[in-house]
Amino acid sequence: MKLSFWQIITIPLFVGLALSWILFPEPGAEIEATISAAKALNGGDTEGYIQALGPKEFVFPVDHGAHPGFKTEWWYYTGNLFTEDGRQFGYQFTIFRNQLSPSEVEDAPIDLEVNGTYNLEWNTNQLYLAHFAISDVSKKDHVFDERYSRGAAGLAGASVDPYRVWLEDWEITQVKDSMASGERFTVRIKAEMADATAIDIQLNPKKPLVLQGEEGYDKKGGEDGNASYYISFTRMQTDGVLRKDSESFAVSGLSWMDHEWSTSALDSGQTGWDWFSIQLSNGYELMYYQIRNVNPDLAPQITGSLIAPDGQKRDLDQGEVRLEVLEYWTSPHTRARYPAQWTLAIPSEELEMDVATVFDDQEMTVSVQYYEGALQVSGNFRDEAIAGNGYIEMTGYEQ
Repeated sequence: MKLSFWQIITIPLFVGLALSWILFPEPGAEIEATISAAKALNGGDTEGYIQALGPKEFVFPVDHGAHPGFKTEWWYYTGNLFTEDGRQFGYQFTIFRNQLSPSEVEDAPIDLEVNGTYNLEWNTNQLYLAHFAISDVSKKDHVFDERYSRGAAGLAGASVDPYRVWLEDWEITQVKDSMASGERFTVRIKAEMADATAIDIQLNPKKPLVLQGEEGYDKKGGEDGNASYYISFTRMQTDGVLRKDSESFAVSGLSWMDHEWSTSALDSGQTGWDWFSIQLSNGYELMYYQIRNVNPDLAPQITGSLIAPDGQKRDLDQGEVRLEVLEYWTSPHTRARYPAQWTLAIPSEELEMDVATVFDDQEMTVSVQYYEGALQVSGNFRDEAIAGNGYIEMTGYEQ
């Protein structure tokens, strides 16, 4: 079967627009314009893909790059940035990779005819998608954009030495750095939305790389293979320029990076997650998430880590973290009801915090529906007052 140029371009991109990883509809069913992020990572055909089945030995810089064979992967950056006079902006920049079939290339032979010749450099089973969002705290304005492309012909991809993850002209690139190592180096993020909102920032890790979970192996559920490989830079000094509403701002602050890859993440009975990244004024960081169950009587699956100022990680056991929702916000866009304010306590560490979104409406209504928003934090840690900022990601709250 020979497919035309636009057929071969359009088919995987249209499927990817739903970011279903790939959740093909039943015959006669409509493709959803926006689907749940939890649904996207719950189930699907995993036969033939590589799965995260146990701890692995990480090799850098190789493991900063792509991991073909695994179905899904993302390079995720968030941060809270401030102007000299204190104006605050949150940002999210994430590039996703999705493998459309288990084999390295499509099993079915495809001839791609362009101007009478065959050009197979367009043939790929890798789909890339990127999300870029800015939260303007003083204006309570959340703007976002989405792009997607094929992982072929230089349109999108991920490489190492030097590190580069890109989708067209949205990119994360390694900066030449005298202190660089295979594991740790400065990066530059550069992206511009259709409305000219843009960032051009440099991020310098101030702590060693963190291997989340069990030395980088992070179980998401009880079923075999429902896990990921998960690494983080939890404190990255960030400086650069942000442009919004035709104004440019010199900004600085802290960013957080996650890189995660897997094939199947959630068990069939799991419905969504609440994920926190928090950077405290005393030099500590906290990563905590809970994966909620359809049955509310079942305890959520949790993973958490507390990172000390010297970079040492302490894993948090099930039940160590007490999270209570104080307030909710109902989205006028989707009618999803999201938590908006919490108390978060770790009694074993004498840590208690009030956590709240910087403003309510930071919902991402793109191909995948989820909430990704900046946080503000205050509280006490071992009898000392603390403050901080962070990010919250929430899925599975759709109506």
